[in-house]
Amino acid sequence: MTHGLGIIGAGNMAEAIARGVLRAGVLKPTQIIAADVTPARRDLFANELKVKATEDVLEVARTSKVILLSVKPQQMTSVLADLGPAMKPGTLVISIAAGISTAFIEKNLGPRGKWHVIRTMPNTPMLVGEGMVAMAPGANATPADLATARKLFESAASVVEVKESQIDAVTAVSGSGPAYFFFLVEHMIAAGVQLGLSQEQAHQLATKTALGAAKMLTTSTDSPAELRRKVTSPGGTTNAAITLMQERKVDQGIVDALKAADKRSKELGQ
Repeated sequence: MTHGLGIIGAGNMAEAIARGVLRAGVLKPTQIIAADVTPARRDLFANELKVKATEDVLEVARTSKVILLSVKPQQMTSVLADLGPAMKPGTLVISIAAGISTAFIEKNLGPRGKWHVIRTMPNTPMLVGEGMVAMAPGANATPADLATARKLFESAASVVEVKESQIDAVTAVSGSGPAYFFFLVEHMIAAGVQLGLSQEQAHQLATKTALGAAKMLTTSTDSPAELRRKVTSPGGTTNAAITLMQERKVDQGIVDALKAADKRSKELGQ
């Protein structure tokens, strides 16, 4: 085998993982191969990351010690049917597909051996070295397999091991989580503009505030609720905003939104 990592589906999340691995020196560009049906994605991997890019998933299957499955859940069955006959049974398969179980992957790779599969859920802040990844082993994954996966992801993320039954919840909280914050900041900027700030001023104020708040959340010993309380003086401006959000049940809406994401993750695996 000539590649330490083979990528099937060179999308944004696969790019974030590859950039982290290369930035940390875990692998060299010559040790990675990526397959994608889209010429633009192949060009990005070849020109920016300097890794071999191809349309041929079978080449990836034959030459890679570890395969990162990052195709859409709807494409998984057909992709696995192609990969199984070409892969060596000892190949480690790491999936980042929402909703797809390790048992499903093992079954659809075919009966050639006991497949080593790990299901994971990373998020896009891996692009800036601040990712979060949860991983759960399949029936035949070994401690060495988990260590290999951890080494790849820890190049740009914190890693936790969870039960596979918890992965859908992880998807709702951290996999989809960055989009919730982007949505909030997007509308903070829009409100700032409506209140008379320029687009540039509102963008700087909202994004820097989000960055500072995130740093406080990760460095303070206080809970998020306590940090919020310390900013919320009775009768003050923050209290006026929080009270309106609570009156309009924004808090329950957030919980319901994450439950919807969890439900959709489960549906994708059916």
